[in-house]
This record gives sequence, structure tokens and C-alpha cells, in this order.
Amino acid sequence: MSARRRIAALLAVALALSVTACAPALPETVVPGSAVTVGWPSAFTSGNAEAAPTPGNLDIAAMTRAGFGDLVDGEFVADDSFGTVSIVSDDPFTVRYDLREPAWSDGIPLDAADLLLGWAAASGFIDVTPPSVDGSATAGDALPTDAATQVPRIDEFARAIEVTYPAAIDDWQSRLTVAVPAHVVAASALGVEDPMEAKQALITAIEQDDTAALASIAEVWREGFTVGGKVSDGALISSGPFRVDEVAADAQGRSLTLVPNAAYRGAATPKVAKIELVPAGADPVAEVGAGVDVVQVAPLAANREAIDDLERRDFPVDTTHDGTVWTLLLRPGGVFSATPARAAFLRAIPSAALMERGAGAWASAYTASSALLAAPGGRAYDIIVEDAGFAAALTGADDSGREREAAGIAAGTPVCIVFDRADEFAAGAFSAARDAAAEAGWNVGDCGTEDLAGALEQGGWEAALVRVTIPQTADEIGAQWGTDGLASLVGLADPAVDALIGQLATTTDVYAERDVRAQIEAAIIRDAVALPIALNPVITVTDKSVAGIAARDGRGASLTAGAVQWEVIP
Repeated sequence: MSARRRIAALLAVALALSVTACAPALPETVVPGSAVTVGWPSAFTSGNAEAAPTPGNLDIAAMTRAGFGDLVDGEFVADDSFGTVSIVSDDPFTVRYDLREPAWSDGIPLDAADLLLGWAAASGFIDVTPPSVDGSATAGDALPTDAATQVPRIDEFARAIEVTYPAAIDDWQSRLTVAVPAHVVAASALGVEDPMEAKQALITAIEQDDTAALASIAEVWREGFTVGGKVSDGALISSGPFRVDEVAADAQGRSLTLVPNAAYRGAATPKVAKIELVPAGADPVAEVGAGVDVVQVAPLAANREAIDDLERRDFPVDTTHDGTVWTLLLRPGGVFSATPARAAFLRAIPSAALMERGAGAWASAYTASSALLAAPGGRAYDIIVEDAGFAAALTGADDSGREREAAGIAAGTPVCIVFDRADEFAAGAFSAARDAAAEAGWNVGDCGTEDLAGALEQGGWEAALVRVTIPQTADEIGAQWGTDGLASLVGLADPAVDALIGQLATTTDVYAERDVRAQIEAAIIRDAVALPIALNPVITVTDKSVAGIAARDGRGASLTAGAVQWEVIP
């Protein structure tokens, strides 16, 4: 029997009992009969977004999973209603993850077993490394592998664990998450039906390093929460403000209904009785007010007029960014082997011109950026811009042609820029880059492609116009900009950058972290391998019948993270 089917069978009895027992009432904030319909471009494929971190699964996890907090603009925002995270020792570096009294939607409490499973997955104690999923020019993030292998100390009475790490870590507050219920995993992996006995069996397996049991636990963690034609009840158990009530069997996870989780008692509770996610049509904007209450779209020439018309009729239109920054990258090789050559090329190309030409009629939706490691509006951005020296190093060339000559580059030297030919912003920005570079004596060639990822992977390119994910942790910065980065953007090899990333990885103070991040940015600027241009915007259009829909900036669950605040206007 598959892991998914075992979960369904084992949870059926528990769920039936919970329904017949005295079920908790819905929060008083819920308005009976209220509903919000979202035109959704994604799909729900797994109840474990840590194992399958697709955009759709992350959207659902934002509504159905509670946690200690979230990274917003690279800094941790705590949710004390779930629990607290605190450093209890600097040497050895030990962190206490302490739950309040959250519960799963089936009535089983979250406790030390759930935390221990989360630790085992994040630390690599069990082999559960997820696939990489990322829609930008960079590869996705892998789970960290440097966490402690020493089993944490468990405080079962307090529902807490204390994790001792080999060294201090920058993301100590967000390192541990509770992605799936331990009692469901243990029931399926170890065959223990009683939820509390199942939790204890999982703790025992980890504490005794039971190889066979851990292999089974890892398999269920990876695969047991996959959503198929018939969704297992275990995959739908929730710890967040909403729970998945139904997934349409014929929609491949693209149509689903969420309802308030009666067991949730977080700081904010839902206001609507139902959220329906339905496939976004060919023209999502046209559906707003005609069966759909909210959509998110990219700013395109084709939808500019329609969105303007809705805004004139008082439909709320909001602009955020998706956590990526449009960037002109240079590979340090060939014509760009030397730093002066790279700097001369980048200084010849004004980022403002690229943004203006790329944005076109949507110029007001784009926010110019002078950083790669933080977004405008975030707390770290102003410090990075002030300390990193971007303006002096890569903008405002007095005589870009003379700078090219001083770098030893002959007039007419060809430079091929790779970009996504089908992307309106990229195509416009390329034209601006070509024109500006020509004035400085460079001969920029059109290497536009319909397969950007393939072209970048092949290597050999000299320059590329791409969206770069703004990294939030030292691990992510290392993956992009470190010498041995798994998702290296340009193949940069700079010991100074590596040393600073290593320093950031062990920095636990948020203020010191901002300073070190600025030093990393300054080092990348000195290497002259990237010219940040603008944040990539997302447009949220809302029907006038709903309120409280405020998308947030960033790459994960920008819309659904705020679903608890949604409400229907009477």
C-alpha cells in the first residue's frame, strides 16, 4: 500500500471520531456564507510544501500552516501566537523552539514530536532533500545541510525542543518549520494508529537512530502528502487559519476550496467562510467582478487599458514585487575577463534607461533598485545602498568611450546579450542597452532566445538580462554569489565575497547582519558583474465586493499570506 493510501486509511477513523466528538466552534470573526473566489494560476500538488516547494504548494501552505514567523524582506517577523524562538546558549550555540498551544485541525496538539520531525528534515538527519523549484534565473534553494546532527533535547511537557548547532547560524529563527503532522507521518511510516503513541514512536526512532524506521519516515515525509486524484485526509490536515476542504478531482489540483480551521486560535482569525481557488482564464483581468474576486497578473501592454478602466471605476489595483530584480549580468571571462572592462561596460549603460524602455506604459509599476541583496522598502536596503557604493562605482560615467579605451577594449568589440525574447520588459531593456552601449563604442548583439534557462545553462554567454531572486539568507547568497555556489549566477570566484558570506552565516544580530550584507554587496559591486535595474512587479486587481486583500512583496505566497484578513463587504 502506498504512503498516501496508508495515510488516508489510518486517518479516516481519527477524523470520524473528531467529527462526532465536541468539535470546536468556528472563530467569531467568520461571517457565515461569505466567500472569496481567486483566479489562481497555480496548482496544489502536495500538502508538504517543504518537500515540494512549488508556487502553488507555498500558496496553500501560507493559509494552512502556522509557524514561528516568516522572513519578510530578509528579516524575521515573529508570530508569538504559535510559539517563541530564543537563543539559550552562545557556546555551544543552542536555540530553544517553544510552542504555545497550537493544534492540528484534527484536534491533535502540536508538540515536541512535530518540532523534532521538523528538525530532522531541516538538518538532513533524515534524507528528505526536496527538488529545486524557482521561476527566476536562479536555481531554487535546497534544505541546509550544516545543522546539528546531535538529537535535540526534548521538553515534552513544555512542547519544546532545544537544538545545539555546530556554530551560530544567521537564520536560527526560521531554520525550523513544522511542515506536516508527526502523528500522521508516524502512523503511515511506523504503523502506529493511536496519534499520541505514533508521536512517541517517531521520537524513539529519531533518538535511537533507527535506520529502518527513519528511512520509512523519510519516504512518507517526501511522498506521503502528494495530492492525487483522490486526496488523502492526512495531506489536508492543517495547523493554520484555513484548511483545504475540497480539491476538484478533474482539475489536477487547480480548483480547490478552503474553509476556516476551527482548531486555529492564532493572533488573527479568518473573516470569510470560504475561499475558492479556480484556474485563471486566458484573460484573468476580464474575470474580475464576473465570477472572480481577485487576480494577480504581470504588467503587460495587453492588459494596461483593461486595468486602467477598472481602476477608473474604483476597483482596487495594487502593485507589489515578486522578490526578483531585473539585472544585467556579466560573466567574468572572454572580453569581460578583467574588472575594468566589466566596469566600463556597465557604466556605459544607465539602468534608468533600461527600466524606462522595458516598462513602457507600465513605468509607474516598476521600482528602480540599486542593490542585489535587498529590495527597496526593506530595512536593510537603505544601509546597503549607503554603504556599498553602487552609485559611484557603476553609474554616471563622464566619458564612457574613454573608459572603454582605458580598459583596453577596442571600439566595435562585440558583446552578445542573452535575454528572453518573449518577455516585454527584457526585449525593451535590451534595446536600451544596445543603444547606450553603441554610444560608448561597444557592438552589442541580439542573443534573444525562447529558451532562456537553456541558453544560460549552456554557458559561454557574455551578458544576460534576467530576473535575479533577492536572497534572504546567507545560504541563498552563497548559492548565488559564492565561488562554489550551487546556483552561481556568473561563476564569480572572489575569496573576499566567500569570506563575508561565511561571516554572515554566523551572524545572529539583525543590525550586524545588515552591515555584513552591505559589505557583501560592496564586494560584488567592486567585481562589476551585475547591474541591478528594477524590481519585477505584480499587479493585484480586486473586485469592489471584497476588502482586506493586501498582497505583500516577495517571492512566496504574496497574495495568500494575507488571506486571514480578507472579508466580504456587506
